[in-house]
Amino acid sequence: MVINQWMPSAHRGDAVGDSARHMRGLLRAQGHESQIYAVEIDEDMQGEVRPFSDAGAHRGDVTIFHFATPSPMTGAFGRLRGGRVLQYHNITPARFFAPYAPDIVRLIARARRDLAALVARTDVAFGPSEYNRRELEALGFAETGVLPIAVDVDRIAKAPANPALEGWLNDGLTNFLFVGRMVPNKKIEDIIRLAEHYKRYVDAHYRFIFVGRYDSVPRYYYMLRAFIAELGWLPDRYLFTGAVPDEELAIYYRCASVYISMSEHEGFCVPLVEAMAADLPVLAYSCTAVPDTLGGAGIQFAPKDFERTAELLGLLAFDDSLRAAVIAGQRRRLVHFQSHRTDESLRQLAGRFQ
Repeated sequence: MVINQWMPSAHRGDAVGDSARHMRGLLRAQGHESQIYAVEIDEDMQGEVRPFSDAGAHRGDVTIFHFATPSPMTGAFGRLRGGRVLQYHNITPARFFAPYAPDIVRLIARARRDLAALVARTDVAFGPSEYNRRELEALGFAETGVLPIAVDVDRIAKAPANPALEGWLNDGLTNFLFVGRMVPNKKIEDIIRLAEHYKRYVDAHYRFIFVGRYDSVPRYYYMLRAFIAELGWLPDRYLFTGAVPDEELAIYYRCASVYISMSEHEGFCVPLVEAMAADLPVLAYSCTAVPDTLGGAGIQFAPKDFERTAELLGLLAFDDSLRAAVIAGQRRRLVHFQSHRTDESLRQLAGRFQ
């Protein structure tokens, strides 16, 4: 059987692209022919992903369409004769971007129209979480399910040492980590507010590290830097790294004391899984898909009581018994994301179309 995957853009280090490549490997191991096709392909991905213009893109017995943004793929997917599987990767509400990026607001509106147009042109639709599955169901998709993003945790857990970076990070300051794009729904400003409460009530020897691209919404990033400057943070107490290679990303996870999520809209949130793979305790605002991904692991909180959350942050950083208990719970949860579960889900999916 030929089971292909479509995704609008192929970027190195992108969670959707990483998941698609992992799924391709599992499908091939099951004996299927499988390729990934994209409209936009980064130069270093040319050998791994085929262009959507390739005739083979339309010849799959089953096509899995990774949908998150508008693209020419949407109309073509609805016209396919083979099995049509939608893998929905979440659309962030426009309200988060309205103050910073009107162009993204328009893109989001188009994406929502395109998603609605696929309701009657999809055999089965999956979300990466129960939160997104319910969204698909509410839109009218007849058959829905949950297919979590396939996360390669070995790239974190088994990455080689980096003595230079580790030595710099282990300088006596307590490192707190966020990983992800610097975009408004992630509420980075609330991590900064939390840091102020932590400094005031818990400990002054801290460093907050933000790993991920900051060029997606420039006005938002400039606001964050202005906020930090207004608060008078010392230069060694915060770091915006930009995108980093996997080997460095693993070191940031390993050298941190707590992973922090203040995000107010997630469809899955891969860094939560990566943090669990690194035995890094998670402190996360409980909303949208975060409870689905953590499944009771980590420490979740709501509402955003910054003084109380700063106390929790301190406990996770310095209470060894609490850290051990949280890490044990995260290890149990991590089993849910092992490859054999994705492998079995794909076997069941292929069986549906045989």
